[in-house]
Order: sequence, then C-alpha cells, then structure tokens
Amino acid sequence: MASLKPPYNLKTATEKVKFAQNRWNTRNPKQVSNGYTPTCIWRNRDQFFTGTEKIIDFLTKKWEKEQSYRLRKELFSFTDDKIAVQFWYEYQDKYDGMKWKRCYGLEDWTFDRETGKMRKRQMCGNDILLGRDGDGEAVPEEGIQGRWYVDGVDVDDDSVTQKITEAHW
Repeated sequence: MASLKPPYNLKTATEKVKFAQNRWNTRNPKQVSNGYTPTCIWRNRDQFFTGTEKIIDFLTKKWEKEQSYRLRKELFSFTDDKIAVQFWYEYQDKYDGMKWKRCYGLEDWTFDRETGKMRKRQMCGNDILLGRDGDGEAVPEEGIQGRWYVDGVDVDDDSVTQKITEAHW
C-alpha cells in the first residue's frame, strides 16, 4: 500500500500494518517484495541482507520451511516515517517433523517518503512449540499452549483476540 506515505497518523499507520499482514498471508514472495524499495535493508533474526532479489529468496526459503503459515500484525507504535509492529505467526515446521510452532516478535519499519515503500525492516522473533510435542493442541492444566489460528479462522477474529492476553502482548 505505497499510496499510504509518511507522515503517518494512527489511522494510516494501522492501515499500513493490516495491509502488510494481508500481503504476508498470501505467502507470495514476489507480491510481498513489491512493498519494499529496491534497496531495502533487512535484518531478520540473525540474517542481514539488502535488495529485492534477496528479499524474494529469503521469503521463498522461509515459506518452504514454514508450512500452514498464518500471521497477525498489530500496530505497536509510530512516528513520522516509522512504524513498530508486534506480531504472532503460527506454522508447521517442514524440517522438524511438521511440528506446530508460534513466533512472537517485533518489527520496526522505516518508509521512503516519496514512494511510501518500506526502505528498512528490522525483525526480532522467538519461536515456541505448540502443544505437547508440537501437535498444536493446548493442555491448559500443564501450561501447554495450543494453536490460535485453527480451522481457517480469520487472524483478526474476536476468538483469536481473546486468546492474545496481556502475557502475549
């Protein structure tokens, strides 16, 4: 949504976040890469890279590993040309026996004033196993977390929002 350009306000920052959420949930690396400048700088966990080709390559490998990927992003904070986002996504790890996992994380984004595209993205995230041995099923009495995004539920549905308690924010 390059038409939303800095400076951001609460409404436009929130729209930008939800647009990005929906774009990422397509799991289409080329489509996702269109939201970034050709020289966009990325840090994703322990990986550092720059540019469209590397973004597409990274996302292709990411979604090869992260099957059944479902993401929710929420506005954390914003200023003039920057947006901070809190996110949660769930996936089945193709390289770990298809175990269900959830990543909790924060991103900070800096946008190009002329194009409205992201020119810098920094991401920090941590994964947890969902369910006993990664089966995705909650066992509350044992403190074992289960999946939030079950049976095709909309990631913004109230049933999901109710599960994201203060412990997760």
